[in-house]
Amino acid sequence: MLVRFRSKESAEFVMLGDIAVKLIQLMGHSGTIPGAIAADDVPAALERLREALAIQGAAPAPGPEDEEEAGEREPPVTLANRAYPLIEMLKAAAANDSYVMWDR
Repeated sequence: MLVRFRSKESAEFVMLGDIAVKLIQLMGHSGTIPGAIAADDVPAALERLREALAIQGAAPAPGPEDEEEAGEREPPVTLANRAYPLIEMLKAAAANDSYVMWDR
């Protein structure tokens, strides 16, 4: 499943479902798709997401396990790295008193 995030203040983007649901939950929402954050609630959602990512540190994002040898693996992509486009969208929405929506 893919999840599409949209806001009138930034370009839309698509994210893998398991990562998107995790980030939506870290913002304080249930993780249901479709969903939205009202303009008044965007700053609080952004703050909750940043705090949660700071606590998790450099933990890799959830994903399928590879069967490659440990020495041949690329460094894992962290959840914070994957959250970057969502954080930027939330910042733009907060600065312009706008909403953020997501759907399939």
